[in-house]
Amino acid sequence: MLTRDVDLDSLTSSLLYAYIRSQAPPRTAFTPLYIPLLNIPASDITLRPEFNVLFTHANISASHLITLDDLSPLSDLEQRLQPEYTRWILVDHNKLQGFLGKVYSSRVCGVIDHHDEEHAVPTETEPEPRIIEKCGSSTSLVTQYVKSAWESLSSAALSSGAGHAQGDSLINDGAFSQGWDAQVAKMAIASILVDSANLTAEDKVEKPDKEAVAYLESKIRLSPKDGKAWDREKFYEEINQAKADIGSLSLNDILRKDYKEWTEGGRKLGISSIVKPLDFLIKKAQDERSRSNDTSAFTKATNIFASDRGLAIFAIMTTSTSSEGKFQRELYVQSEKNGREASSRFENTAIGELGLEPLPSDNVNQLSEKSDDISRRTWLQKDVSKSRKQVAPLLRKAMQDG
Repeated sequence: MLTRDVDLDSLTSSLLYAYIRSQAPPRTAFTPLYIPLLNIPASDITLRPEFNVLFTHANISASHLITLDDLSPLSDLEQRLQPEYTRWILVDHNKLQGFLGKVYSSRVCGVIDHHDEEHAVPTETEPEPRIIEKCGSSTSLVTQYVKSAWESLSSAALSSGAGHAQGDSLINDGAFSQGWDAQVAKMAIASILVDSANLTAEDKVEKPDKEAVAYLESKIRLSPKDGKAWDREKFYEEINQAKADIGSLSLNDILRKDYKEWTEGGRKLGISSIVKPLDFLIKKAQDERSRSNDTSAFTKATNIFASDRGLAIFAIMTTSTSSEGKFQRELYVQSEKNGREASSRFENTAIGELGLEPLPSDNVNQLSEKSDDISRRTWLQKDVSKSRKQVAPLLRKAMQDG
């Protein structure tokens, strides 16, 4: 199983699917063991404080997660992990990208995702699922898919305990089983709540999200240990606040914390999603370079970040709360010469689609410039319902048309 560049939804989708599927694999499965592979190096887990907070609730150790570091070096990966001996199931994306895509895309045999269909997964994937459906979280769709198997496993665990135990031992066996279920459920529900603002984001929440939360909460409440103390609002705030706690990270780490990348027509697009406004990022760059009132520290940092990854277009999407207490989005796009025409096509479309307007901040507006080498544009995004899930396809379409 493979996640995309890992955020909370990718993490929980892969772990939930692999956990249930490995205990109840279909009879015709390629292997009875489903391995969740996080598409990041192990060191990048530390960039995601919300992971560590969630791990304490779900009894997970970061050292037990399988990352790119556990694979052979890319230079000889194809020889050591030969494609014909693998099957890949995608969660939270539906097209295998990058080096892994070049080598293993023909071995993709299933998908559960909530992004736009890219027609890169075979239409027939039995015995694995092919689910691509709009909703707030990929984990909601995974929860729906594994629900029946999970219920059977839970019932079997209780029945097994009843068959081998008596009295207090039976009670303890049942409590242990329900406790494990509660830990898994808290792991899964975290990303659904964060992605849907605790089910309050009307533009994102769909029926699968509501049904998944109701089912996972029922699992939590069945646990004698976890059920009485369960407070969904408190749990959501704890995870969400941890996700926003990026002040201790360097600017480079902030840019790569929630970063995703695509290749279109031989050119690369990268988008960083950040839970702080552009003013915060500019100030962070100035502090790191001991400069004040100078946006060049920020642009130099973004230039290095984009250059290191060979990006034709690099975008930063920010979310924050305004001084009036309103949720807001900003968008920054910089393009190299080979991405400038695509960037212009995107702007022509996105002004209407996203409600782009000039930013009121003079400091940020200094970023909007065009030179012989790099073009930069910044906007306030008035349509706050459009996240990276909607913005990325617009940028990719602009690159495809060029």
